[in-house]
Amino acid sequence: MTELARATTSALLGGLGLPEGDPHALPASPARFPDGAQYRVEIPSVEGPRCLDAVLSEADRLDVPVTRVSQGSGIGLLTDAEIGEMVQLAVDAGIELSLFARPCAGWDNSAMSRTIAGAVLAPAARGTDQLAAVIDEIRRAAELGVRSVLVADIGVLSVFGQLRAAGELPPDMQAKVSVMLPVANPATAQVLVRLGADTLNLPTDLTLAQIAGVRAAVALPLDVYVEAPDTLGGFVRHYELPRLVEVAAPVYIKFGLRNAPDLYPSGSHLEETAVALGRERVRRARLALDLLHRAGSDAVYSKPRAPGLALPVVST
Repeated sequence: MTELARATTSALLGGLGLPEGDPHALPASPARFPDGAQYRVEIPSVEGPRCLDAVLSEADRLDVPVTRVSQGSGIGLLTDAEIGEMVQLAVDAGIELSLFARPCAGWDNSAMSRTIAGAVLAPAARGTDQLAAVIDEIRRAAELGVRSVLVADIGVLSVFGQLRAAGELPPDMQAKVSVMLPVANPATAQVLVRLGADTLNLPTDLTLAQIAGVRAAVALPLDVYVEAPDTLGGFVRHYELPRLVEVAAPVYIKFGLRNAPDLYPSGSHLEETAVALGRERVRRARLALDLLHRAGSDAVYSKPRAPGLALPVVST
């Protein structure tokens, strides 16, 4: 038997630069954001300028250091004026704004995406025309000053990375991998990094050890739901926050909202609901940060305008 044949699978994984197993000892991550912080606070499902204004106001009232907001309905469901207003609000607050790059199969006439077995297709860009439509929306967002987009399709991510490298997209444009593009193991994480990802949103049900395994394989920031909406499991994992921050740093801690209506696609008909849910997400973040403080954590967090934020630019 050759030496290679005698090698265990774990050792083979190690030889590929992957962890040999999930780090159940939960080692502390030495990696940090550019400002030295271990974590940043993200509020998702911020579905328009009025919702963003409410989130920023509530963050100021409750002293929650929000550094990134993300939107889920898609760039295509915002007017140029609405995007411009969101960009200006984000610039004034010194925070990152990330808009979802759609369309996708789930919003198209895909029958498979509406079946139990085929639901995995829903976030995908279906066909070349839809792929082009997603890239068009990313280019539109870039022209309007947005510098971060959520990507849920591996092909879109690949094209994004190539266009950015070729100078067709701004060099500071970031690809925030959506939770809808599952990054469930270290090998997948490495593939997405090579394709151009700038942050990785992990599945909401990964254990701390599994998250530590991904962290061991890649250096870029991770996005982790501390509270997940019902459509993504409805998990309320506030109690794990002290260990999560230590293990996953640098990490964006995200606050979805359990027991809340699904907003997507949002619009003026749901604006009051979106605003109320945005405020409650900030309140949930305050509760989790209070827990972190009570646990005696001295973890360092980023404030708005921190170095390395993908800040929007005011379009000229």
